[in-house]
Order: sequence, then C-alpha cells, then structure tokens
Amino acid sequence: MEYISNSQKETEEIAYSYAKTLNKGDVVILSGDLGAGKTAFTKGVAKYFNLNGVTSPTYAYLNVYGDFLYHYDCYRLSCGEDAERLGLTDYFGGNNICLIEWAENIEDALPDNIKTVKIEKIDDNKRKIVL
Repeated sequence: MEYISNSQKETEEIAYSYAKTLNKGDVVILSGDLGAGKTAFTKGVAKYFNLNGVTSPTYAYLNVYGDFLYHYDCYRLSCGEDAERLGLTDYFGGNNICLIEWAENIEDALPDNIKTVKIEKIDDNKRKIVL
C-alpha cells in the first residue's frame, strides 16, 4: 500500500495503523534517506503499543521500548558481522518486534522473512510511504 503523508503527525498516524498488523517476531526494515521520517514512523508504532520516549538510536545502535519494541540504527555498521558481534541479531525473530533503520548495512545478517517500509522525502513536510 502507498500513502502520502503531509506532516510528521500524519506519518505517525500511518505507522500507528500499520502497527496493528505487527506480531511478535516481526523484523521490519525502515528504508529512507536521512530525515525521511524513519524515527517518526517508529514513534507511531510505539504509540500503538502505548510506549513513549522514542528517539533516534544513532549513537546507541539500539533502543528498546517496553521490553519488546527494538529500534535499531545500523548507519555506522559496515556489515552483518558487525551487528552479530554487537549481539544485535540475537533479538531477530524473538518475542519482540524489531524496527531497523539502515538495514542495507547489515543485509547479510537479516532473517529471510522481513517486512519493508519505504519512506521517500518529497519535500520538507511531504513523504511517500510504501508498506
């Protein structure tokens, strides 16, 4: 499905609705350039699960919300082996949901069954979101 978001709030609303389709064990790739809205999308997913405090995990690689929503930022990783060495792949397919930014950097360590969300920045506020 394809959506057009005209604001961060709309991106979060689209993500909130998308979260209804998620199950424990799901690994979701959040694809998009810097500033596209990947963290805003994560905020919307977290809101569905009544979780707050979502921030970009850039410097920590991983933020965990409510013990089951895992939000990764793999921008500074160069390969799947990096993610494995850091223990980041240990949570794939577990009793949680994993949302991964910059997953292309660890593509060789991703599980086979993944979901993808593509966010394209059209202008300062408008985004195209493909689920």
